[in-house]
Amino acid sequence: MYAIVEIAGQQFKVVKDQKVFVNRLQTEEGKKVAFDNVLLVADGDKVTVGAPAIDGAQVGAKVLKHLKGDKVIVFKKKRRKGYRVKNGHRQSLTEIVIESIAASGAKKAAKAEPKAKAAPAKATPKAEPKAKAAAPKAEAKPAKKEAPASKDLSKHTVAELKEMAKAKGIEGISSMKKADLIAALS
Repeated sequence: MYAIVEIAGQQFKVVKDQKVFVNRLQTEEGKKVAFDNVLLVADGDKVTVGAPAIDGAQVGAKVLKHLKGDKVIVFKKKRRKGYRVKNGHRQSLTEIVIESIAASGAKKAAKAEPKAKAAPAKATPKAEPKAKAAAPKAEAKPAKKEAPASKDLSKHTVAELKEMAKAKGIEGISSMKKADLIAALS
């Protein structure tokens, strides 16, 4: 019996009691971990293919140790330019051993609890959108800045003058200089 399972973003063909090196998992050494994203399970001539995953299938494993992979040298060079960069990399890995492959019945118990917890959670979001919808109505709209009553427009900044011109509906203000804005506003 074997299965194709997605572990840490990669797909692996696994058999019971097989050791596999996968990308680093956040589980402590010696702890058990279960992978629910099983894509295919084959037991002799009986093959079950998921769309994309098989409901109820699960692969159980135990974390043996965390380690680093072999060093990989990354060398970049552009000829005739004097550009050379040499870097090294060691991938963080986790060694796991596959303990069990369950073709069905593994997820049913796990799904029952979230449904019970999710029911009260669904009731509260319905009440929240009403509160959110009412909140914008309660807020006062920001008052538009009116042109100051001062007649001397040269004391204002260019940004203030552009806002005043925009409020009056004058077009082409983005390319105007301060003198042109004062002339258009007076």
